[in-house]
Amino acid sequence: MPEVVDAVQAKDSTDTETKEVKNLNSHLTDLQKDILDAIAKKDLTRLKQNLVELKTSIDYYDDTGMTPLQHAAFKGDKLAVELILDRGANVNSTRHQYDYSTLHFGALSANPDVCLLLLLAGANPVAVNSVQRTPAQMAAFVGNKTVVQTINNFIPKSEIDYYTKCHDQQTEPYLPLILADNFHKLVMITNLHPVKIALNVQKYPLFCENLPKIKKVLQLLAEKQMKRRDEVNEVHAFKFHYLSWIIGELQRAKEHAQQRKDSENQEDKEKKSDFIELFTKKVLKPAKDNQKDYLEITIRDLVREFPWRECTVFKQIVAQLVSPQNTLAAFDILKQSIMGHNVFADQTVYCDACNEENPTKKCSKCKTVQYCDRECQRLHWFIHKKTCGKVGAVEKESDKEKTSKGPIDVSELQGVLQQMKGV
Repeated sequence: MPEVVDAVQAKDSTDTETKEVKNLNSHLTDLQKDILDAIAKKDLTRLKQNLVELKTSIDYYDDTGMTPLQHAAFKGDKLAVELILDRGANVNSTRHQYDYSTLHFGALSANPDVCLLLLLAGANPVAVNSVQRTPAQMAAFVGNKTVVQTINNFIPKSEIDYYTKCHDQQTEPYLPLILADNFHKLVMITNLHPVKIALNVQKYPLFCENLPKIKKVLQLLAEKQMKRRDEVNEVHAFKFHYLSWIIGELQRAKEHAQQRKDSENQEDKEKKSDFIELFTKKVLKPAKDNQKDYLEITIRDLVREFPWRECTVFKQIVAQLVSPQNTLAAFDILKQSIMGHNVFADQTVYCDACNEENPTKKCSKCKTVQYCDRECQRLHWFIHKKTCGKVGAVEKESDKEKTSKGPIDVSELQGVLQQMKGV
């Protein structure tokens, strides 16, 4: 009776599995187990209460060698990660059987915000697992492009804080302390489009008043990356050079706007950030026939002025720009060189104003262009208004044609088929 034997074997197997489940994490207290269960179920209320009751270290390990922080990172639960970090968790603590660090698990979660939290807490971005892969490499392996960019563009806050202090014979620091946090966000930006940079400058307090200082620190950071003793970071150096150049363009736009105000004696002289709109329109304005647009000229100029001509990134960009086979815009070449090639670029939707990925808004009239918000729509309107009505009219005409055909005449169709048979 094989059926009975199979059933008995299956029951024995189930009993064994049940015993194994009961014995799982048997070395942990009930409270420690409940913390892991709350993380698994994303029960933040229970997790908060358990963390208050926990009197021992939060850096304990389950049977796989994972800490609660690693479990929260793998879940991609930003709030849980914040709670556990606030409890004093060691971001680099691990005994995982395959040497996965907390950042490895964060990278696999596909949540860039979690990865940034871990990096800011001191996670090692170059830690390797048992197959010698870093967190960024593991994220790339599973297609988490945004996570890869977040990790690769991170620099420690201490490198920014250095410029907020006086050194040697300085009477004042290069960077005012009040700008440090937002400056740190600026240098880690992953959307390099000039309009996005300009909008961030407008958003950050006191940035518009300190553009020359910001440009200077970016130049110093680029130089520092090229003169590092441990490992030269050419990509960061070129990125900082690019950012400093765009900040310089913003400064020129500001000076031009101020001169125009003075000459025209406008009443709104106190307005500080109208030059941002002037700059963004300059960037977005399409080129005339047989001419390069402003962004194309600007990118080529800043590449030409890059000081370190022997570095690989510079040579790659120049080679693509001068290639007769090149069909990409200069900005796209630069973006790929700094951020890496996006294999899903054809499927990715971008904001028509600032180039941010996956915008959530559409033009309510034509539904053909997409934006992050109303501000992006407003900045792009001077271009889109010329085509918005036309696009809408074409779509309406197309819809009319589809509906005007009416129902299919069955007898007419049968007649056509009979004629075809005769032929």
